[in-house]
Amino acid sequence: MIRLNNPHLLLTVTAFFWAGNAIAGKYAVGHVSPMVLTFARWAIAFSLISLLARDHLRQDWPVMRANWFYLFMMGGFGYTAFNFFLYSGLQYTSAINVALEQSAMPVVIFALNYIIYRTGVRWLQVLGFLLTLIGVLVTVSAGDLVGFFSGTDSGVGRGDILMGFAALCYGGYSVALRAKPDIHWMSLLTSLVAGALIFSIIGVSIEHYLGHAQFPVTLQGVLVCVFAGIFPSLLSQGFFISGVGALGANRAGLYINLVPVFAALLAVLLLGEQLHLYHLVAFFLVVGGIMLAQRMAK
Repeated sequence: MIRLNNPHLLLTVTAFFWAGNAIAGKYAVGHVSPMVLTFARWAIAFSLISLLARDHLRQDWPVMRANWFYLFMMGGFGYTAFNFFLYSGLQYTSAINVALEQSAMPVVIFALNYIIYRTGVRWLQVLGFLLTLIGVLVTVSAGDLVGFFSGTDSGVGRGDILMGFAALCYGGYSVALRAKPDIHWMSLLTSLVAGALIFSIIGVSIEHYLGHAQFPVTLQGVLVCVFAGIFPSLLSQGFFISGVGALGANRAGLYINLVPVFAALLAVLLLGEQLHLYHLVAFFLVVGGIMLAQRMAK
């Protein structure tokens, strides 16, 4: 029987919504600029979560006030900076590529956990991680790993660099969740979203000053903002916090490797791209790697 509070289910849904975020970000190109979209999604998320969490906020306010700088920076880098780099990357590369490049996040999480907390990793967990990574490489190489590693057109572009910064931001955020204050998850999420919103206001001001701001005046732009504000923002971040709390950052981070698989499927359904056999191979590699890592971590 599937339970709605099952961390594995919540993290799988999180990966699905994050894949949808990459697709939505591609739809935003030409309709809403990266920083305006980032601001809009956190404004929508904050307006909803602050109402739902008001009772918990009153109870947890003393702890939140004592940890305001931590909460502010976590929201700023984990939410605003990450999404700014992601949406900016989508200006230069495809939605599937951006989703695939999020596979760098588990590497960052594993490395930072080892450097900061000396978290031990079993070799079979590493094997599980490698299987998921191979699955990602199968997808990004369109099933031609030999050609991918030896090809002449596999250079790193501007979108790839931007997604590298995004992976660093969210990987660091995931590890830092270990030090979160002892407050209700709704209070925590509200605080982080508030920090993200403040950071995004600064970002929108800079984007507007540079003449790059584009506000959503089309239906497509508005729908992208609404989707981003509810599903990959409010729901996914809450699910991810719950998943990290239940499984730890290393195990929860492996689910990020489901993002490119879901993104490929969504691209087929929504962007009209063709589904290939290598997509299915990648799916089984990613899921198999996650299951192996989860079993060895028990």
